[in-house]
Amino acid sequence: MLLLIALSHAPAFVDGDAGPAPLDAAARFLKSLLADNQARNMFVFLFGYGLVQLARRQEDRGAGWASVKSLLRRRALWLVVVGFLNTVLFVPIDIVAVYGLTLLLLAPLVRAREPVLWWTVALTLVPATLLLAWQSVMAQTRPSTIAEIMEPTLGAHLVASIPSWPAKTVVSVLIVVPAMFVGVLAARRRVLDEPERHLPLLRRVAVIGIGLAVAGRLPAALMAAGAWSTTSAPVSWAVAVAHDLTGYAGGVAMAAVVGLVAARIRRGRLVAALAALGQRSLTFYLFQALLWVVLFYPFALSLHDDMGQAATLGVAAGVWVLSVALADGMRALGHRGPAEILLRKLTYRSYGR
Repeated sequence: MLLLIALSHAPAFVDGDAGPAPLDAAARFLKSLLADNQARNMFVFLFGYGLVQLARRQEDRGAGWASVKSLLRRRALWLVVVGFLNTVLFVPIDIVAVYGLTLLLLAPLVRAREPVLWWTVALTLVPATLLLAWQSVMAQTRPSTIAEIMEPTLGAHLVASIPSWPAKTVVSVLIVVPAMFVGVLAARRRVLDEPERHLPLLRRVAVIGIGLAVAGRLPAALMAAGAWSTTSAPVSWAVAVAHDLTGYAGGVAMAAVVGLVAARIRRGRLVAALAALGQRSLTFYLFQALLWVVLFYPFALSLHDDMGQAATLGVAAGVWVLSVALADGMRALGHRGPAEILLRKLTYRSYGR
C-alpha cells in the first residue's frame, strides 16, 4: 500500500521529463496503470476494514455501540487534525484528513445493515467517478504538478495550503466512500483476517478486479505515456471514466491479492518486516511526506528540476525500502510508530481508557 502511494505521489514533485524520454514515458505509463486513483482505493478499503476490527475489539471488551461510536468519532476528529498538519507542514496531498472527516460524518454506517452499505456504495460510486474523471480530463488538457506551486521559502510553504484545505477535504469525502464501505463489508466476513477460509472469493475478486482495472486503465496509461492521444472530448471523458471507475476495482483487487499471498506464505524475516511497516502505516505515510519536502522543495534539496519521471519512481521505491528497514528496526527494538502512539493516546484519553 505504501509503495503504491509513494509511486503515485513522488512524480508530482518534479517539473517535467528531465530523464531519457523512453524511460520517462514508461514511468508515466506504469504510474497511470498501477497507482493513480487506484493506490488510494486500496488504502481506503483497508481503512474501512480496520474500522470494523477496531469496533469489534471494543465490543468484545464489553463496550456498547454508543461508546464505540463515540470512540470512532473521537479517532476521526484527531485524524482530521493529523491530516491538516500533514498538509500544512509537509505536502498538499493528504488522505488522512479525508478519512477522518468521512468517518466523522458517517460513523453510524460502520454498524449499518449490509443492504444500507451496498446502497451507499452504489449511490456514491457514480458521482465519485465523475468527479475523478473531471479532474483527469482537466489534467489531460492542462497537465500540472505540485512542483509548479511549491513555495520558495519555508515560511510561505507553511501558509500556502491553508486556504484551499477545507474545500479540498470536503470534496474528497465523496471519492473515498465507495471503497471504504466495501472494506467495511469485507471486514464483516473477516475476509482478510481469515484469508484461508475465503480463498475462492479472494481469487474471484483478484482476477476479475485486476482484469477490469487493466482493461479500463490501459487507454489512459497509453495517453499518459504519449503513445496515443485524442482531440475528442467524449473520448477523453470515456477514457477518464474507465480509468477512475476501474481504479476502485483494482484497489480492492490488490487487497485481495495480499490476502491470497498471506494465506500461502510462510512467516519469515521479510514478512515480519512488511507486517511491521503495516502496523506503523500512519507513521511512515507521514515519513514519506516529510521526505518529499526534504528532497524536492526549493528551500530544501530542491531536486525538482533535476529528475525525470523514471528517476522519481526509483526514489519512491527507495523511500519504501527505507521505510521497511526502519519499521523492521523499530519492531526489533520493541518500538511502536510515534504517530500511532500519539493517535491512540489522544483517542483513548478522551474515550476514558
